Amino acid sequence: MRSKVLKSCLALAIALAASIGSVEFAHAQAAKGPSGLPLPRFVTLKSKRVNLRIGPGTDYAVSWMYLKSGLPVEIIQEYDNWRRIRDADGTEGWVNQSLLSGQRAAIAAPWMKTKGKGIYVNLRREAQPSASIVAKLEPGVMLTIGECNGDWCRAESDGASGWVAQSEIWGAYPGEAFK
Repeated sequence: MRSKVLKSCLALAIALAASIGSVEFAHAQAAKGPSGLPLPRFVTLKSKRVNLRIGPGTDYAVSWMYLKSGLPVEIIQEYDNWRRIRDADGTEGWVNQSLLSGQRAAIAAPWMKTKGKGIYVNLRREAQPSASIVAKLEPGVMLTIGECNGDWCRAESDGASGWVAQSEIWGAYPGEAFK
């Protein structure tokens, strides 16, 4: 009897381990789009004029037009040569992949734009909270990003360059590191 219970427990443990492994594998698979690149991910607009469409194709209506190249957007879905994107304001729609670039950019604390005057994001000389301030950026200012280490990003805006806390920008995920 004890042997049967032990074998049943062992079989159950193996089945559970196999199902957990397949769930983890499915989760890992879900994190990549058909292009093989991670979803979601940040990119920038390549062109000065980019139509945001309500569906993945030129037959779909244009819901918005972006007029600034280099604007950071988040790809949240892929379909053929089309990418569903989200901007810092939460607006979503479809853009042809040819209008997107792998360059990285960010927006300084867009969630703070409505908080009033006197709120700034500090651009620092080094990647440390005690480092000297190179520039004070108003919420909503665009930055180009060269690298992030998971806590800080090397950034540039209007000729000023330094490090900005990753938690104070929209354009890099918390803990994301890249060069």
